[in-house]
Amino acid sequence: MGRSLSIVLVTWNSARYLRRCLEGIAHQTHRASELIVVDNGSVDGSLAMLPADARVIRNSDNRGFSAAVNQALAIAQGELVLVVNPDCHLLPEYAERLAAVFDDETIGSATGMLIRAKGYEIEPLNEIDSLGIRMTRTGRHLDIAQGVILSRADGEGPPAETQRALRRQGVLRPSTRAQDDTGPFEVFGVSGAAAMFRMAFLRDVQIDGEALDEDFFAYREDADLAWRGRLFGWRAVCEPAAVAYHVRRVTPEARRELPPDVNMHSVKNRFLLRLKNQGAWLALRNLPFELARDLVVIVAALTIERTSLPAFGWLWRNRARVLARRREVQRRRKVSDRELAKWFR
Repeated sequence: MGRSLSIVLVTWNSARYLRRCLEGIAHQTHRASELIVVDNGSVDGSLAMLPADARVIRNSDNRGFSAAVNQALAIAQGELVLVVNPDCHLLPEYAERLAAVFDDETIGSATGMLIRAKGYEIEPLNEIDSLGIRMTRTGRHLDIAQGVILSRADGEGPPAETQRALRRQGVLRPSTRAQDDTGPFEVFGVSGAAAMFRMAFLRDVQIDGEALDEDFFAYREDADLAWRGRLFGWRAVCEPAAVAYHVRRVTPEARRELPPDVNMHSVKNRFLLRLKNQGAWLALRNLPFELARDLVVIVAALTIERTSLPAFGWLWRNRARVLARRREVQRRRKVSDRELAKWFR
């Protein structure tokens, strides 16, 4: 008997993607003991599409992704929790392959190979979406191998540049084809699009009762959770034999087409992420790189993206709570900045 599994799905006007998403969940070879759906005030018929046996929490408005996941975790019973975005389609063995990596008790989170997809049918494209989260010295977090082509037109497998890209990004034993099972490899953290967590990990990293920090509202909350998990001594892995498709709508390239509130939260959370988690030694080490990037962000907010200026007001108004959470994170940390430095490239 495998570990019990809770699947958590957060919806917000997600009806167009739900058929394919729910189909993938229903066909998992590792059967979930429960499906918990938290709906953030959808008005598009999302609720009508949910299976009869789903445990549904209905919010009257959009409380944000982090708050919705925390609501689900408060009632989840599984030893493992798989958080799935509505714009994801899991292949049948996704949960089973990820559950296997948790035999190592130091593993707190895991992801598979997410393949970029398009459209409401979540049709796969020929490129990687994410193999996990990597950190940079400029204060950014990026998806490992995002945009890397999966295979050549002749079908002979991934090109040499794929392997070089993965090595540059710190992936030691990459596999970029679903049929190549070379085993899991360690990553800094996992993308929140289709992430599996050990429930004990989620309980251990809570701050003020929140596994996902609700101040993030949306975006970068997965990087915050990953960083905090690292500080508390947990590890994260990618199992490339577990495959899911993901329609990624928020990318740096599409920034100018995104709603203003999305970009505002992105700017706010860039600074919030470091204010909470970065120790003094790592801050000094990364200072020249982070400062250069920060200046770009600030100048952009003052000129071409003035709708993001409220991010700085939010940080100032909420500084007392942010600093209190920082003190709690730093007080409970078990891993030094020097040990973490290898992940910031």
